[in-house]
Amino acid sequence: MSASVAILKDIKLSHSVFALPFAFVGLLVGTRGALPSFRLGLLILLAMVLARSAAMAFNRLADARFDSTNPRTAGRALPSGRVARRDMVVFCTVCAAGFVVTAGLINPLCLMLSPVVLAVLFGYSLAKRFTLLAHGAVGLALALSPPAAYLAARGTVAADVIPVLWLSLAVACWVAGFDIIYACQDVQHDRAEGLHSIPAAFGVSRALIIARSLHALMLVALVQTHGSAGLGRSAWYGIALVGILLVIEHWLVVGGDLRRVNAAFFTVNGVVSLLFAIFVGADLLWP
Repeated sequence: MSASVAILKDIKLSHSVFALPFAFVGLLVGTRGALPSFRLGLLILLAMVLARSAAMAFNRLADARFDSTNPRTAGRALPSGRVARRDMVVFCTVCAAGFVVTAGLINPLCLMLSPVVLAVLFGYSLAKRFTLLAHGAVGLALALSPPAAYLAARGTVAADVIPVLWLSLAVACWVAGFDIIYACQDVQHDRAEGLHSIPAAFGVSRALIIARSLHALMLVALVQTHGSAGLGRSAWYGIALVGILLVIEHWLVVGGDLRRVNAAFFTVNGVVSLLFAIFVGADLLWP
């Protein structure tokens, strides 16, 4: 297997689905409910994939030592030796540079903000060394997607950015919540390595309560998104479905049973973002 294929498998490129649908909603607000041009849509898609790939490659580089001591992650590309550190550095650098170039092709404001975006995306990988707010840092990284897509379409900030900011808050709460659930798998490892996480600090049961609270806040933010954007019935259906799926997600790990955490993390959350974008996008395209 070539280094590039091994890296792409390791960073799980398919998980870009988490942020892309929310970016699509931000994009439609930016275009005032019109379909974007093929060029703009392609550039936004490319920018998001490159940014996420650079962030995940940096994460693998930053966490290589910790991954090697964690049975759950010891099989990743760097600790297992399937990929040389040099190759991961080159991949990260190329993706980061490609993101900046792509941002410049979108508009000057996106180019100016691209280094800030990369700083946030790289910073979340280091946060767990210093603070319990590391889950919020992951949330912030994905929460950039709706306003970034809005700015890509508009090139400036107008009053209708308010619903996009509410949506961004919803994404931040959603991601931080499911990141806490996922981190419940690594409680013993994080404690042994001195890494900061909500589950390591408070235990799995309390961590799951905090995750539920964050997901409740997500629903509140989605309701505010609906009201501030003047959305209609279709969006209400989307929000209701998100609520049902979040209940299912927490049911899958009820009582701290982590055997189905991958289903809760990957399957349910992928469906959450897709369904929300479909129903809200329908309202924006055909009000």
